[in-house]
Amino acid sequence: MRRCVVIGGGGHAKVVIDAMRLQGRYKPVAVTDSDDLRKQDSVLGVPIVGNDNELKKLYSQGIKHFIVGLGSRRNNLTRKDLFDLARGYGFMPAMVVHPNALLATSATVGLGSLVLAGAIINPDARIGENVIINTGAIVEHDCVVGNHVHLCPGVRLSGSVEVGEGSLVSAGALVRQNLQIGDWVVIGMGAVVVKSVAPRSTVAGVPARRLRSERSR
Repeated sequence: MRRCVVIGGGGHAKVVIDAMRLQGRYKPVAVTDSDDLRKQDSVLGVPIVGNDNELKKLYSQGIKHFIVGLGSRRNNLTRKDLFDLARGYGFMPAMVVHPNALLATSATVGLGSLVLAGAIINPDARIGENVIINTGAIVEHDCVVGNHVHLCPGVRLSGSVEVGEGSLVSAGALVRQNLQIGDWVVIGMGAVVVKSVAPRSTVAGVPARRLRSERSR
């Protein structure tokens, strides 16, 4: 198995490590975490070796693969930054698919992405890099999901939905078919999206309505 570092040592890292072990392609051997007080701690038995400054040393020790083990916070900017940091050191992104996920043979999943238990990705769907398809999420036929997106547990994307880079679709949200979700959008928990969403917007509710625009990117 290929040795792999998990970047981020919170609760989501437990899910990443468990899926990795069940998949059997990668062996999690180290975790980095921004909280220096957690050094010498562990996540499901995998040692936290220090903060992200340890990545260069880990690469020199022959660990060549990584996956971002950080779940989303307010948005996915930190996950993107960690992904880019590791790539800059030369690491190759791992792609982890839980054995209880269902992927159509014509679906594609990018490097660094994570597909968790009960998730379904249907024909001709395209998933970008560093994407989380979380527990029980459904991506229907012909959807396009951009890099660094997080589809939280129970999300439902109907057919031919496009989700732009970095967007966060919170737990239980539903998106109608043929819609476009812009880059760096946040969709609230349980929202029902019936219209396309402009980039850098936050929407919530049933039906989903725009709350504000994000101007940081």
